[in-house]
Amino acid sequence: MKLAFSTLGVPGLPIADVVRLATAHGYHGVELRTHPEEPVHTGLGHTERADVAAEFKTAGVEILGLAGYTRVAAPGDDAPVIAEIRELLDLARDLGAPYVRVFPGAGEDQDPEEADATAARRLGTAAEYAADLDVRILLETHDSHRTGADATRVLGLVGHRQAGALWDVMHTWLGGEQPVTSFASLSPFLGYIQVKDIASADDTAPLPLGAGVLPLAECVELLAREGW
Repeated sequence: MKLAFSTLGVPGLPIADVVRLATAHGYHGVELRTHPEEPVHTGLGHTERADVAAEFKTAGVEILGLAGYTRVAAPGDDAPVIAEIRELLDLARDLGAPYVRVFPGAGEDQDPEEADATAARRLGTAAEYAADLDVRILLETHDSHRTGADATRVLGLVGHRQAGALWDVMHTWLGGEQPVTSFASLSPFLGYIQVKDIASADDTAPLPLGAGVLPLAECVELLAREGW
């Protein structure tokens, strides 16, 4: 897997069209936004899951990961959060996807140490389940934990191979972190990297890669140098 695109950019597109888009433009894989309004979500039955997996396999396109929306640091009881992650993990196993994405999602008034501990506790529990399925849970640099340093505070507490990091280069930049610093923090945990471009910190609508302000060339050069 070298290059994939996310169905976040093609909302609601039928899977057959997603696969055709990938093959037509030379992508090796696809990250599937996993949400009830999308063709792929945790409510799919076994036959539907098998059909999706077969569609990708026939085309020779990999499913890189499932982009879920579970917020692992959010206030509240652990049980519903862990159950939601398990549903994502089961779907990933059925589709042959190696990763599921989760968000941090701590509350604005939440104590940072409490948020870290909450996220780590839930990820640690879910990681044990993930290990049996050979799927990794990736905590994205996002919202309450947008820098590499933020994410690795949590992952260091988890200490489980099946809990890793997804580097969203926009959020680490918005958090004031340089790519070399982000990579240094995230590299021991890194599953994959999301690249995008934006006009400014105040205007985050997607732009074509290279047309905005994000340090994409620096990121690519760094990743290449480090064997990515």
